[in-house]
Amino acid sequence: MPLSLRRRPVRWEQQQPTWRQARPAVIAEALKRAQTRPSGNWFVVGATRDVRDDRPLSGTVADREIVVWRTADGRLVAGPGVCPHLGAPLADSPVRCGTLVCHWHGLALNGAPAAGWEPLPVYDDGVLVWVRLDEVAGEAPLEAPVVPPRPDLSRSVAAVYTGVGTCEPEDIVANRLDPWHGAWFHPYSFVDLTVVGTPDADTDGFTVDVSFKVAGRLVVPVRAVFTTPGPRTVVMHITEGEGRGSVVETHATPLGPDALGRPRTAVVEAVLASSERPGFTAVRRAAPLLRPFMAAAAGRLWRDDLAYAQRRWLLRSTGRFPG
Repeated sequence: MPLSLRRRPVRWEQQQPTWRQARPAVIAEALKRAQTRPSGNWFVVGATRDVRDDRPLSGTVADREIVVWRTADGRLVAGPGVCPHLGAPLADSPVRCGTLVCHWHGLALNGAPAAGWEPLPVYDDGVLVWVRLDEVAGEAPLEAPVVPPRPDLSRSVAAVYTGVGTCEPEDIVANRLDPWHGAWFHPYSFVDLTVVGTPDADTDGFTVDVSFKVAGRLVVPVRAVFTTPGPRTVVMHITEGEGRGSVVETHATPLGPDALGRPRTAVVEAVLASSERPGFTAVRRAAPLLRPFMAAAAGRLWRDDLAYAQRRWLLRSTGRFPG
């Protein structure tokens, strides 16, 4: 059975403090190393499943409106979300037979350059859609984004959660590079958390032993490793325990400033659950029913973690961040 029974549950206020282990310098150095890794100028726009036949997937990346859709032959295309004719929002326009038709004056876009509209490099990794904006990131472009190792999609269940916070991508990444807060800040989900390994200049990754709380004293103990394959991505791999091979990818996409000039960042989190148990076949069959629950669970955590990231940005932006 994947479940375990905690022998001696510890009350929240009686658990071992982690503030001495959560050294700001360790988190800052891990963040600094992540920011030096290449992204190839690729940004996550949203979930592959959200690219529908009748309307585009739309979003904002670094204050640029983006639309993504599929042509009649299934090819994914992306480009600016502003119609070059009179500025109509293409996000509100329908897709007909693989052609995006502007709902203001009928300009038809099939993915090729037309009337001043130019396509952008786009990539579908099977779970997420990425767009490349070379003028935003300013790095050497890569032909494809840096997609971390994942379980076989045909043998896993994938769900995607998206949330938005008033902060910058680095605040999202820094939140994920602080595993010590898990059992304190999210006691409804995590217990018995111990960080057993931290990264350094030669080794990337925080290694964490933690139990996912099910109900009462029932928990699922696992070992997880957090790594940063790019400047705006943190990946958690389950390396031991139930769900070994499962992955949680957290991507931070800058959206642009709000009406008050504050930065906004989207968290796009992909959860890919996998298991070697024979019974997981039945779980995969129930994937359409499970995805909303998986996304809701991620959303509950991120409602707290976005508050954490927003608080971090506020203190940084006002010069009051400790250290």
